[in-house]
Amino acid sequence: MQPFVPAWALLLCFPPGLALSLLRWCTVSDQELAKCSDMSKAFAGASLLPLLACVNGGSTSTCTSMINASLADVATLDGGTIYQAGKEYNLKPVVGEAYGQDLGTSYYAVAVVRANSTLTIGSLRGARTCHTGINRTVGWNVPVGFLIDSGRMALMGCQVPKAVGEYFSASCVPGASGDRYPPSLCQLCKGDGAGQGKCDPSPRELYYDYAGAFRCLVEEAGEVAFVKHSTVTDAIQGPAPPSWAQKLQPGDFRLLCRDGSRAEVTEWRRCHLARVPAHAVVARQDTAGSLVFHLLDQGQQRFNGESSSFQMFDSVAYGGKNLLFKDSTTQLVPIEEETYQAWLGKEYLHAVRGLDCDPTRLPRSLRWCVLSTEEIWKCSQMATAFKDRNLKPEIQCVSAASPEQCMERIQKRDIDAVTLAGKDIYMAGKKYGLVPAAGENYTDGDTSNTYYAVAVVSRNVSNAFTIHELKGKRSCHTGYGRMAGWNIPVGLLLRRGLIQAQGCNILQAVSSYFSASCVPTARRDGYPASLCELCIGDSNGNHKCSASDQERYYGYTGAFRCLAEHRGDVAFVKHSSVFENTDGNNTASWASQLRSEDFQLLCPNGARAEVRQFARCHWGQVPARAVMVHPDTNALAVYGLLSKAQDFFGDDYNGHGFKMFDSSDFQGADLIFRDSTTEIVPVGVKTTYASWLETQFLESLEGLESLQCSGAAMEPVNVFLLLMASLSFITFCSS
Repeated sequence: MQPFVPAWALLLCFPPGLALSLLRWCTVSDQELAKCSDMSKAFAGASLLPLLACVNGGSTSTCTSMINASLADVATLDGGTIYQAGKEYNLKPVVGEAYGQDLGTSYYAVAVVRANSTLTIGSLRGARTCHTGINRTVGWNVPVGFLIDSGRMALMGCQVPKAVGEYFSASCVPGASGDRYPPSLCQLCKGDGAGQGKCDPSPRELYYDYAGAFRCLVEEAGEVAFVKHSTVTDAIQGPAPPSWAQKLQPGDFRLLCRDGSRAEVTEWRRCHLARVPAHAVVARQDTAGSLVFHLLDQGQQRFNGESSSFQMFDSVAYGGKNLLFKDSTTQLVPIEEETYQAWLGKEYLHAVRGLDCDPTRLPRSLRWCVLSTEEIWKCSQMATAFKDRNLKPEIQCVSAASPEQCMERIQKRDIDAVTLAGKDIYMAGKKYGLVPAAGENYTDGDTSNTYYAVAVVSRNVSNAFTIHELKGKRSCHTGYGRMAGWNIPVGLLLRRGLIQAQGCNILQAVSSYFSASCVPTARRDGYPASLCELCIGDSNGNHKCSASDQERYYGYTGAFRCLAEHRGDVAFVKHSSVFENTDGNNTASWASQLRSEDFQLLCPNGARAEVRQFARCHWGQVPARAVMVHPDTNALAVYGLLSKAQDFFGDDYNGHGFKMFDSSDFQGADLIFRDSTTEIVPVGVKTTYASWLETQFLESLEGLESLQCSGAAMEPVNVFLLLMASLSFITFCSS
């Protein structure tokens, strides 16, 4: 259909500063096109500039494509489409709708339960649920997107309805009928009471829309209703409460909050699933938002009153609802920060991201990077086992020579995924731009794979020094290049500026900072003598400072023993070292009489803490391993595959043959996943390498990396190798 453009329009001279002579509005239906044509005529009759023309795209997706191709200029979109338009075409919101009621340009999506219910947002699996309708914002998109994005609901192969059907025991989702949807999504629906219209997305279904979803909860068909913030009070305290709501009180219901708590139904501003942004007019980056608002502002001043011939915010005359603008709009407002992320807000952005899964864009196979013959063996068995269970996408095993080669090939999109540990996660994120898609979780109390690095000191009232007074003290370390005993504490002290290093000679800097140390090492060439001064070797005095059990002060227990025997003033160990060697847990003669209460921790903020307060007083938490992928890979789909797979293969006694978290059948250990893994977990909000590693661990690595090698130094350390590889000692520093 051709745009409505008066022939004389193109001959007009426009005032200076107007970048457009014609603004082409994209409509999504014949009804909307008719209203747009009347708006164009009304604006032209009032001499409003620029002139308005109307084109019919037929759908929002076509309109955004036309705007991107400069075949149209603007369109009004809802939040989900604004997200897609911003992500795919870099379109920007320029004018927003406001709805009054002290809400401005938004409303809130909430989850409502009965006051006597024990449900929380974290215990919805298996619940019976009431929804306003399929693909509706507050009834479907926000709650489902939130549950997927937060990792509570696993999504495999972009099959959202299937994931919802498996997560909830039964639901009423009007419109979710037919072969595309699991039967459970309509199981709770009631129809019109006479057996007709069951699960229709219309008033024929008594549980349809906001009031219907709430009624589904009231009549105890469902246990939770996903509605908007005003639904409960509108039904109970509105001007004409329906018969099924007349005996109810707002206090009979509660809201489920994102943090797991609950709140009164009037507290929706702080307790909701997401603030839902208003609809907005979007445009290309080269379109002046101020010009679009100027035109619409003039229009709403003239055509938003009962006496005007054309009504901008009323669609009755065209036989439809919410045409061009929502009928509930009270005012159009300019958008100052013209980015889709700012307009949508973090809560809603996370929800729509959870639903941002196009099955046509998923790879047919997920190419997994493996690093050894044993891993190839296990990976091939995993691929077969997953395929037998029809898990998608299928696994394909690709071999690489090193973790860094995996990173390089993932960056080039030759490979899709690899499981990495702390330092490699850092390199993968910082150097290659990879992101975490899923993580490992370990058994409770497991301190071999994820733990806190702490600085332990003896309780001494007369000499209660802090981190700021470590210079000149005697130090005990698990070993050179060890994470808790060297990398984390030395990196943090460097980052804080407490240790000053010239060039990249870290060893010399540390030896100058502490008066004496025991830092067991595998190589001694050029090693500062003070770093071995406190070491004692074996019972015969041999193997002093050796990076082996022959040095009695080597490792976690050894470094703590160095402190306990008063050779050192501080021991850099992991949080469990104190408990493993005190209170009778170590029967060796040097440890049998030690009490945990005789030791304290040094906190990075300058305080001291009790040894059991390690969770808030530590120098860094060594993170769990993570599956790293390219940022353009759908991380939620990767997690969804692994989450579904562990339902079959996550238990060592699963009876399905293959075991995801056991490498003994392949003559190896920790192949693909660590053997101590209990489950694969979602990354949640930790969607970057930095957030996965967390601040203090990251600070330690950055402290080591920040040193620049310049000129020749006596027996220095190559920082890159120190940080990223074996952390071994080398002789020369490259300039």
